[in-house]
Amino acid sequence: MANAESDKTLRKIADAFKELAATVNSQTADMEVAPFSRACSFVSPLFSCLGIAFKFAEMDYVAKVGDLAEASKSIATLNAMLDRDIEGNCVRKAGSHARNLLRVKRGLDMVRVLFEQILATEGDSLKDPASKAYAQAFAPHHGWAIRKAVAAGMYALPTKAQLMKKLNENEASARIQMQNYVAASGPVILYIDRLFLSRELGIDW
Repeated sequence: MANAESDKTLRKIADAFKELAATVNSQTADMEVAPFSRACSFVSPLFSCLGIAFKFAEMDYVAKVGDLAEASKSIATLNAMLDRDIEGNCVRKAGSHARNLLRVKRGLDMVRVLFEQILATEGDSLKDPASKAYAQAFAPHHGWAIRKAVAAGMYALPTKAQLMKKLNENEASARIQMQNYVAASGPVILYIDRLFLSRELGIDW
């Protein structure tokens, strides 16, 4: 049972984001890159559990989180990371920490909407929740070819029951952890948006 407990992906995600939310809500500390990238890394297995429809998101997300984890070795806070990219005049360049942070934030937002939709819908299908989550978080930033590929992949999504099994959860425990993530991720996502907006960088690129 110890192994099953240690493999509780949803609990790890929820607990890590509760800690990040506490930092944001305290309003006294800047968010550090290391705990942020660590919390984001716990989300990665969730994308792989969703199958082919989110394969592109998984690969992109894992690579971007990896970049932030590497950056955390030399940059303490998300504030400092953005300021360094501004000074280097590379904010919008492919591969910049700022651009990668924005991509990771969209992944977190996608999961937030997905969990909200799973909690709000009856039945065993994930097609509606996943479609709405994709439409809200990713679709506005993707070209036609990717959107079409994702739409085709939606038919290969696991059922809700299959997803719970992959995540080592029953429905009752999963609902609690999903609600915890939804509540905790909201302030974190807003915090990142404000980092960009306060510097007049925008968040739609």
